Amino acid sequence: MSIILIVFSYLLGSISFGYLIAKNIKKVDIRKVGSGNTGATNISRVLGFKFALVVFLLDVGKGFLAVILARWLDSGSWTILLCAFAVILGHNWPVFFSFQGGRGAATTLGVFFGIIPLAALITFGIFIVVILVTRYVSLGSLIGAILIPVFLLYYRYPPEYLVFGLAVTTLIIWRHIPNIKRLLQGKESKIGEKVNLAPKR
Repeated sequence: MSIILIVFSYLLGSISFGYLIAKNIKKVDIRKVGSGNTGATNISRVLGFKFALVVFLLDVGKGFLAVILARWLDSGSWTILLCAFAVILGHNWPVFFSFQGGRGAATTLGVFFGIIPLAALITFGIFIVVILVTRYVSLGSLIGAILIPVFLLYYRYPPEYLVFGLAVTTLIIWRHIPNIKRLLQGKESKIGEKVNLAPKR
């Protein structure tokens, strides 16, 4: 059952809602415009806030669903954590879409809503405040990622949860390295900025 759940979680994560919505609404391959990512931030630049919100909620939902199903069908800590990691990997590298996905922040938030709801809610609140103040989604995502292991440690979760939290934080930071470089250079795009729909070359 554990292997089935882990594989299912990866496949669930591989459903690229950003790609599907952009393709059906604008007839555009979201992977070839803007940042090239399929997450809500790039969707907001191409289709606007309304569709970005839909993508964000769906990406959060699949992370949450993977954890809840794992907890319901197999309550072992390692199964839950491996399913959680698998759904994030699926979002980042979706098998259905040439392994080109998003950066995993929204799906990670969904995962932590399933594991530690209160901390996830606080983290989301901080994420929103950072965006409102700076208009940098990437900065909010990075700060949120750093808070994950902090909350797991504060609430005294078992060691395997802390290991998982550190792994996820490392993954998100690694995926955001281009954003970090642009932030340091003052070249990072702010929320609300639009992009040319001409495909990237």
